[in-house]
Amino acid sequence: MTAELWLTQLHENGYRLTEARRAVVETVEKSMRALTPVEVYDRARRKYRALGLVTVYRTLEKLEELHLIQRVHQPMGCQAFIAAGHGHQHLLLCQNCGQVEFFEGDDLDRLTKAIAQKTGYQINEHWLQLFGLCTNCRTI
Repeated sequence: MTAELWLTQLHENGYRLTEARRAVVETVEKSMRALTPVEVYDRARRKYRALGLVTVYRTLEKLEELHLIQRVHQPMGCQAFIAAGHGHQHLLLCQNCGQVEFFEGDDLDRLTKAIAQKTGYQINEHWLQLFGLCTNCRTI
């Protein structure tokens, strides 16, 4: 999905299309790694100097509500965002350079059913993120 399609979806859902919002959308959409709100702010300010950090947070929140981006939980506790995958995909994150790759497939049905039976929970969904080193970082 392109930044223009994201902006169209924002507009169709009642959000104003400002230059500040455009800078945030283009920054996140083009990134191959998960970005924290501060990283989005720093990069997007290169395109729109008057950008405010509050606008970054609000835009990220709206993009997440529309399922255009997804939240990435990082081991150090800081949340970041990446363009959403398609369908039911999971994340593989490089702990060195921050590169993100999506992958499909997990065989967690037996595990989630066993946990549900043991705890009495009705498990509705799951979220899987794996952390490691990408090929480029492993060769350094």
